[in-house]
Amino acid sequence: MKKFILIGHPVGHSVSPAIHHAAYDELGIAAQYTTVDCPDRQTVEEQVQALRLGIIDGANVTVPHKQLAFELADEIHPTAKRVGVANVLARTEQGQIVAYNTDASALAQELSASVVAARVDAQARPSALVLGNGGAAKAAVVACQLAGITRVAVSARRFSSELGEQTWPEAQAFVELGARILPWPAENAPQVADWLSQTHLLVQATSAGMKGAQGGVELSDALPWESFEYGVAYDLVYNPQVTPFLAQAKARGHFPAGGLGMLVGQASDGIKIWLGQAPSREPLMSAARKALGL
Repeated sequence: MKKFILIGHPVGHSVSPAIHHAAYDELGIAAQYTTVDCPDRQTVEEQVQALRLGIIDGANVTVPHKQLAFELADEIHPTAKRVGVANVLARTEQGQIVAYNTDASALAQELSASVVAARVDAQARPSALVLGNGGAAKAAVVACQLAGITRVAVSARRFSSELGEQTWPEAQAFVELGARILPWPAENAPQVADWLSQTHLLVQATSAGMKGAQGGVELSDALPWESFEYGVAYDLVYNPQVTPFLAQAKARGHFPAGGLGMLVGQASDGIKIWLGQAPSREPLMSAARKALGL
């Protein structure tokens, strides 16, 4: 029986096991998928070594270890190289670890579909704004670009207008991706409000609002919503289904969309990397919704 794992911290909220087991059933493959809580670098390295030795057959990686997974890999696939982080690790027959990123392509499909469903005039306000400075935010920037949005900005709570941009964590990585970096919204930092007035897509790419995590209300309340005309508000968080960010977006008349579709999409693409065939997404989505009690 093949064995696959999810590396992250925390991982108790994840519905990935339900998604993957539905996929294996649909493909008729005997496989097991489990979550492994890895609170530090050492525990991540142990799981990567288990993959290298063939004890496990593949690994997904979630927050906060996508950057570390990228660094620990022996080979970098172009999908991961563009983003600079990895959410899928695979093993070659020679025992080499290859890093992939299926987040960006899966999210790009979700963003494009949401913009169409919302009937937003993307040409009138051709920009996007991504919130966060971690691996998910990097994938979100690339996803926006894959979706045809060339003007993308990033703002994060650790981007302080009182400090120079050169001190902002990960800021240079976003510049290299082609994104503009903006200080976190505050009375003395109006840049986000200005950018939002040109934006049709707002992407929340932090763990704020996730089940078991703090900061969802504070993040949402910090945004200058009054500058954001009707548009799509996409939250990568999928558990709970309605985060503080999505609740406020909906209350203000925007089109809210959660991250469950992206989760299913990246899982399907990862399974294709491991097994050479992709499952149909409908049973995976059904399994995810059932696991969440929806």
